[in-house]
Amino acid sequence: MKLFLHKTILLKTQVFLITPPFTQLNTPYPATAYIKGFLNTKNISATQADLGIEVILKLFSKKGLEDLFNYPRPKTQNLTPNSQRIFALQDEYIKTIDSVIAFLQGKNPTLALQICQEDYLPEASRFAQLEELDWAFGTMGTQDKAKHLATLYLEDISDFIVECVDANFGFSRYAERLGRSANSFDELYSALQEKPTYIDEVLFSILKERIETIQPELFLISVPFPGNLYSAFRSAQWVKKYHPNIKISMGGGFPNTELRSLSDARVFEFFDYITLDDGELPVELLVEAVCQTEPVEVFFKRTFLLENEKVVYKNNSLKPDYKQSEVGTPDYSDLLLDKYISVIEIVNPMHRMWSDGRWNKLTMAHGCYWGKCTFCDISLDYIKLYEPIAANLLCDRMEEMITQTGQNGFHYVDEAAPPALMRALALEILRRKLSVTWWTNIRFEKSFTADLCLLLKASGCIAVSGGLEVASDRLLQLIDKGVTVEQVAKVTRNFTEAGIMVHAYLMYGYPTQTVQETVDSLEMVRQLFEAGVLQSGFWHQFAMTAHSPVGMNSEQFGAIKETETIGTFANNDINFKDSTGIDHDKFSFGLKKSLFNFMHGICFDYELQDWFDFKIPKTKIHPDFIANALEDDEDFNIKLTAKIVWLGGKPIAEHFAKSKKGNSWEMLALTFHDKKESFTIQTGKREGEWLVQMLEKLSVSQSKTYSFKEIKSDFETHLEDFELFWYSKPVNALREFGLLVL
Repeated sequence: MKLFLHKTILLKTQVFLITPPFTQLNTPYPATAYIKGFLNTKNISATQADLGIEVILKLFSKKGLEDLFNYPRPKTQNLTPNSQRIFALQDEYIKTIDSVIAFLQGKNPTLALQICQEDYLPEASRFAQLEELDWAFGTMGTQDKAKHLATLYLEDISDFIVECVDANFGFSRYAERLGRSANSFDELYSALQEKPTYIDEVLFSILKERIETIQPELFLISVPFPGNLYSAFRSAQWVKKYHPNIKISMGGGFPNTELRSLSDARVFEFFDYITLDDGELPVELLVEAVCQTEPVEVFFKRTFLLENEKVVYKNNSLKPDYKQSEVGTPDYSDLLLDKYISVIEIVNPMHRMWSDGRWNKLTMAHGCYWGKCTFCDISLDYIKLYEPIAANLLCDRMEEMITQTGQNGFHYVDEAAPPALMRALALEILRRKLSVTWWTNIRFEKSFTADLCLLLKASGCIAVSGGLEVASDRLLQLIDKGVTVEQVAKVTRNFTEAGIMVHAYLMYGYPTQTVQETVDSLEMVRQLFEAGVLQSGFWHQFAMTAHSPVGMNSEQFGAIKETETIGTFANNDINFKDSTGIDHDKFSFGLKKSLFNFMHGICFDYELQDWFDFKIPKTKIHPDFIANALEDDEDFNIKLTAKIVWLGGKPIAEHFAKSKKGNSWEMLALTFHDKKESFTIQTGKREGEWLVQMLEKLSVSQSKTYSFKEIKSDFETHLEDFELFWYSKPVNALREFGLLVL
């Protein structure tokens, strides 16, 4: 009887999950979809919303701009010339905004023709860069060029908002400064006591409608980044004021990394609970706690709450966390999937993927299979607890999500996708004949051979991003990255030659990094772009975090912490000094400016000194270092355990006879057709007949994959000298057309 009553309570539960403003314009952040998918498996009814995109759509509409331009602002003469111009052109912005937003949502494609004529959109300062980018439009189609111009138009309006209405506004973050390195809650708390901003009022109008419609018992707010934190507190504050009966909880990436030592009781004026790490079990227990109709002992998992006016951390549930196979398929229902906005900020084809296109987000494995990088938070569960998901289950989830969302693009958001699992996933996608597009984050390790990259490409992989970090072998060893620059060059070549774009995360300012190493890193990056094996990159300045090996043992890495005090609110970023005394900040502009040009395929002939306004040493890297590393070193050694896969189809066989010096023997001509061309190979009759039946067994559509040893053994039961045949001209031709050694 008790079990039946418990289940009835769960069925009646109403949970409301939100991502507060702002994350991405083009696709929903997946955290709420993950939790909703899990709650589905427990028959717990939940509704979710991405309030970021909803606020953007309300702001950037005809009515929204009318309200914006009528909002009290500084006197016109006190505005910058740019804002004066935008204000003067307000009628043009109001007239065009709805059409432009519809175009960026993919609903108004013919508008591209007008936008590209460059007399349709009002232009302010963001368009000044167009002259520099004229060359790029030669490689961009009309739709892409229009999308880029429309992005500049939105950024102009954003500049006006920042100057005249709300200095904290940003398309992918809001009041981020208040969430960064906030050891004390004082500044954020003070901001929350002030009158709500214009953006806050827009948020409240949407939240009011949603809360009144859904009437949830539990309000879950996912906070992935510092740029969501202020809006999360504002949302909680509004709900506490007008609906005090609703319990409110925060989870997500920000609390997981920043709030692990939380002790400021004022936080619980806004939230009832804050949960850490994987959210499935903590949320399930919160649902049980909130919905109990009679007093019973309540259990929690990794949850902060207030007891007797003091912050306490409860982790008294003995239930284990759910395995990744048990958490269900992410559920994107309720989200306004057809309303997201695709923008192109940078015309680089790889760089744009973060802001252009709707991507279903999935994870191949929980945690990181490497888990050693010294700058990374490897002591936290989301990194250290590695648990892969079976390829067939991943494909099941992909098919479910395609049916649910109507989108077949997937971004696997792993810390680093495991090569073996990527191979298994690619094979499963090909077996099921799924037409999908996907990309993910990787480590540049030698497992990514040319053949594996070709397999990934055949399955729909179009891009990878990975950490090159500091392009210096000494520092890569210190970071414990497990790769060398030479190895990275070869792996990026394998991806690029397979037609897969490559983005590199780059780092400068790692403790003990010398000026010479920074200059040499830039030269390595220049050579990688010049060789065409990198398509995109981004320089990050090293930040020390409390949960990384560097943060926990800073002196071992040549860094001196400036303070050891643990704050009462956020604790992750650590201020430090490099024992070398080098000011790494001064390299920021030059590194980023040079990279911007390299990504657009220009300025490779510039001296490195040209990027900096202070003296730097000459590079010690040989000008052909990367070119030499990329020289083909073909390896004829194939492991007996290697898997052999055939991506092509069944050949057309034609018998013929060959004669020489009075001798005649039977031959077989095998003609293959792939998507681009046809080609023919010739073999002896017996070898050819064996090859035809073996290629059918090796076909990627088959459930079994054969090892090199099994193929060799099969050949040798019928014929002689397998090695002579395997390294022959006909088989080499097949290797070029999809006979892969994995």
